[in-house]
Amino acid sequence: MDILTIAVIGIVILTIVVIAKTAVIVPQQNAYVVEHLGKYSRTLRAGFHILVPFMEKIAYRHSLKEMAIDIAEQICITKDNVQVGVDGVLYLQVLEPQRASYGITDYIFAISQLAQTTLRSEIGKIDLDRTFEERSAINANIVTELDLATDPWGVKVLRYEIRNINPPSDVVEAMEKQMRAEREKRAVILESEGVRDAQINRAEGEKQRVIKESEAKRQQQINEAEGQAAAILAVASATADGLRQVAAALDAPGGDAAMQLRVAEQYVRQFGELAKQSNSLVIPANLSDIASMLALATRIVGDNGTPNPARGAPPPSTGRTTQQHPR
Repeated sequence: MDILTIAVIGIVILTIVVIAKTAVIVPQQNAYVVEHLGKYSRTLRAGFHILVPFMEKIAYRHSLKEMAIDIAEQICITKDNVQVGVDGVLYLQVLEPQRASYGITDYIFAISQLAQTTLRSEIGKIDLDRTFEERSAINANIVTELDLATDPWGVKVLRYEIRNINPPSDVVEAMEKQMRAEREKRAVILESEGVRDAQINRAEGEKQRVIKESEAKRQQQINEAEGQAAAILAVASATADGLRQVAAALDAPGGDAAMQLRVAEQYVRQFGELAKQSNSLVIPANLSDIASMLALATRIVGDNGTPNPARGAPPPSTGRTTQQHPR
């Protein structure tokens, strides 16, 4: 192998090395910071780039994706002097690679330390009982503080999430007893409210029942009164019609004879009924003189209640005698 061949091989190797040093391919969602003779030159985004050989180099490589950083557990003291172990997860993203490269040496370490100190400060502002229900407020306050601190570094803190809150074992037991007592208290309250509601419902039902019964009774009495009034009117109307028919019959031929027969029948029937009701009777002296009774009835039903000489007869004797009639 001659000297010329060796030189060609050397030139090829040198060319390959120079191309490898100067040709750069930046992946998607990445950014490379380029320095020119040790000074910041430019930031390379995704794509193919050529650097000036021996004068430019890639000093920093940054990912522009959102990153999750684990914040280790630390002991925090609450406002009521209770020690709790708290850990969390921090989410951040590099927005300006230049400031992230030259603004701070290690922004991930700095942000994690700042998150721990801010968390201790926020936990110290509230009591233990409120730490569990104020997680959202604590997370928001931490994000606000970190965002202000990391803005000069070109890093955006997106959110912070408290993962675990671990109080001491004795505090956990006390909290369990408290929760058990609260649950028992709520159970007693709910039971008493149920009994109260049941009693109210029963009383309301009884009230409605009494009201309905009184309304039904009143309506029944009204209906009965209306029925009795209608019956009385019907009886009176029927009686009036009967009397008018009797009067018309008396004025007809043979009416007097029919009336006398009817009076005689009623007289005998009623006298027989009277004898069944009592042992002592007061009877007229001329009981057998039925004709005189008929004459008296004829005069009573005469015109305008005055005796009718054409129809009348002498009145019966008013003498009476007492006779015991065995039953």
